[in-house]
Amino acid sequence: MEIWVNPACSKCRSAVSMLDEAGAGYTVRRYLDDPPTAEELSRVLDRLGLQPWDIARLGEAVAKELDLRSWPKEPSERARWIEALVKYPKLIQRPIITADDGTTVVARTPEAVRSVLN
Repeated sequence: MEIWVNPACSKCRSAVSMLDEAGAGYTVRRYLDDPPTAEELSRVLDRLGLQPWDIARLGEAVAKELDLRSWPKEPSERARWIEALVKYPKLIQRPIITADDGTTVVARTPEAVRSVLN
């Protein structure tokens, strides 16, 4: 299992604590220091069943600078969105957990974290 975290994020710290309490084996990826490639992000999005705009943090300063809210949210724009998220990983919603069985969640709630532990 791998969890993408920003150590400054309370949701990330909570998810890691839940994994620890459950005795789960996992690898931490500090995705701001080790950003995903476009291919990795695309695979994670496919596992999530989401599009890049679904996991974009639109409240971040860089999102406002890029005016992401105005970007079209359509399949033809997917690569453009992924490119932005890879270039500016702070835009990626967190934490993201990818379980060994392929289950992948944006683990912002305790329920989402528990879903990869079952």
